[in-house]
Amino acid sequence: QVQLVESGGGLVQAGGSLRLSCAASGRTFSRYAMGWFRQAPGKEREFVATITWSGDSTYYADSVKGRFTISRDNAKNTVYLQMNSLKAEDTAVYYCAADGFYPVLRERVVSWGQGTQVTVSS
Repeated sequence: QVQLVESGGGLVQAGGSLRLSCAASGRTFSRYAMGWFRQAPGKEREFVATITWSGDSTYYADSVKGRFTISRDNAKNTVYLQMNSLKAEDTAVYYCAADGFYPVLRERVVSWGQGTQVTVSS
């Protein structure tokens, strides 16, 4: 089973950008569809973006479409989330997730990262 470690979170002003990374261990990373989810205080974990094992297809939540971009580098066992035009409502802990099928569904995730905090100040 793949193990995931996120990095790249931090504090940024509204309108700014951050890039999150999720490093995976194991040689089977390229077999997994990958996704990003987020959880704000007092709220349920919600879907943000997902990408196929090959990277040829992506899908986004309406709330981030046009601002966030998910990508992956299978040679580096890493998936990324580029976040632009950040808003205060994007503040949350961001988690990467692996699923044997695309699109990644929360109830079907086989591995979660530990999360990285993103705070957007208005």
